[in-house]
Amino acid sequence: MDTVYLGMELRSPLVASAGPLTQNVDEVKQLADTGVGAIVMHSMFAEKLLRDAAADAAMEDSYAELSAEATSVFPEPLQDVDPANHYLNLVQRSVAAVDIPIIASLNAAHTGTWVSYAQQLADAGASAIECNIYFVPGNATLTGAEVELRHLQIVEAVTGAVDVPVAVKLSPHFSSVGNFALRLIDAGADGLVLFNRFLQPRMDIKTLSVEPGVTLSSSEESHLPRAWIATLRNRTAASLAATSGVETAADVIAYLLAGADVVMTTSALVRHGISYAETLLSGVEEWRARRGFASIAEMRGKLALPSETDGDVAARNDYLAALEKAQITYGSTVG
Repeated sequence: MDTVYLGMELRSPLVASAGPLTQNVDEVKQLADTGVGAIVMHSMFAEKLLRDAAADAAMEDSYAELSAEATSVFPEPLQDVDPANHYLNLVQRSVAAVDIPIIASLNAAHTGTWVSYAQQLADAGASAIECNIYFVPGNATLTGAEVELRHLQIVEAVTGAVDVPVAVKLSPHFSSVGNFALRLIDAGADGLVLFNRFLQPRMDIKTLSVEPGVTLSSSEESHLPRAWIATLRNRTAASLAATSGVETAADVIAYLLAGADVVMTTSALVRHGISYAETLLSGVEEWRARRGFASIAEMRGKLALPSETDGDVAARNDYLAALEKAQITYGSTVG
């Protein structure tokens, strides 16, 4: 089930995406043993590293004020310890431990930080960099053009600073997703990961508080990224990775038929265990053989929107067809 993603030849189209299962080398090795084509490490959050560094500095200052010898409780001067070293070391050891590509995931806020850490990750041996640009504007006065410009600046800066392939993991919350996706590619992105999930906060009516919301994805969340992958597939030669909503082999197959080069999953592996990747892969292979496809490449993009199709017309027709089906199903027109 060979495939190509970001110019890298992979042994299978299933990729373990960034998440809690890539936080140590043993789990990375377990993932590799299942047959996945590549592994995306959990995201390196620049702000957390900076906060940790500030906390360490504050701790050292507080001990230094106690006595001249107080800092001897530390094994080495904290100011000499780069908070990124743990993550970089994990990338290095993971690269050495497995024979499949290790993709580093980076999430930062400022362009300079993006560039600095991307370079360090490439030097650590990462086969590619995934820019996890999770930016949901909290400032209501920020324009859509400004949000898009920030993304484009990050992509241009990172791709200009590293020699390894760069993918962009973005959200679906743009006024024209398809156009912006193509602009990101024009800015230098070698591939797109569709889509980042918007982690919406929960409002607790008992405590009258707002709590962070993190849940595992479900198959229902696959429809939106699959629709955009099918739309973009025949309009770009860049790599397209699917993420979110992968629970069964059928979800993987549908993404491939839409045109995804690779299909990423974490939630299903957290829910069912790392070995579940083997179940997904065997399900895809059984379906491929049963339907008579000679390879994954032959089935990839079979349901993608043809390049000559008017996307606006197709979207309108799909909308009307959905309303007609709803009327038949529920007995009245909805919309």
